[in-house]
Amino acid sequence: MRYVWLNGTLQEAEALHLDPRDRGLLLGDGLFETIAAEQGAPLFFARHWRRLRAGAALLGIPLPWGAQAVLRACRALLAANDLARRPAALRLTLTRGPGPRGLLPPRNPRPTLLLAAFPRDPAPPPPARALLVETPRRNDRSPLSRIKSLSALDAVLARRQAERAGVEEALLLNTQDRLACAAAANLFLVCGGVLCTPPLAEGVLAGITRERVLEAAAALGLACAERPLHPAALGEAEEAFLTNSLIGIRPLVAVDGRPLGRGREGEVTRTLRRALARPG
Repeated sequence: MRYVWLNGTLQEAEALHLDPRDRGLLLGDGLFETIAAEQGAPLFFARHWRRLRAGAALLGIPLPWGAQAVLRACRALLAANDLARRPAALRLTLTRGPGPRGLLPPRNPRPTLLLAAFPRDPAPPPPARALLVETPRRNDRSPLSRIKSLSALDAVLARRQAERAGVEEALLLNTQDRLACAAAANLFLVCGGVLCTPPLAEGVLAGITRERVLEAAAALGLACAERPLHPAALGEAEEAFLTNSLIGIRPLVAVDGRPLGRGREGEVTRTLRRALARPG
């Protein structure tokens, strides 16, 4: 990564200067989006921008840049980093900007928008194994559970537990002892032939790929339901998978050392992965 885009200007990454008073650095007061890119263009940019704008409205962070201006910046940044013809990932970070000491934000914030671009492995990730962690929990009573807040320490702690257990992912419960999501992905189970995923009210992020999966399932005529899921559903599921914008659909084949379903990618997972891979 040679260049970044900061508040309207392409800059060399090594010369980047961030205000030490920035509330994103000091308080996690901000949001982010991670976007896959192909052939120099962000994928599903409008959906990501809509989610970022909704999160900014919830937090009361103004967006001085319009969608088209940021889209042009993304394309320019990919080109500047020689990523216009390679699979890439974009990270958009929005903070409230600098402010005085303390929790209360400034009355007239000057937001920071930072864009960074990275190469991305085009190969789909291998099937995942997960650890069901007892703590931390997704706080289904907090509005932050439904936005991509910069405060991601619960996910960091959960993923560290998974790493120590020798697996690739962590599954998190909510405060009601029900399944919520993975540390960095949404969760889908196939139970009794029905594609199931926890509803947003369970402390779940409105994932972009989650949304696309539900749309594809409906278009294919697959039975699907957003409903609360108890941990026991893991032992009853025929198959399962995880989703986010960079991994797409990743089969989940084991939890806590026990095979999930037949312990391999299932037919519904394969069908949906192919559907999402098709252009348009």
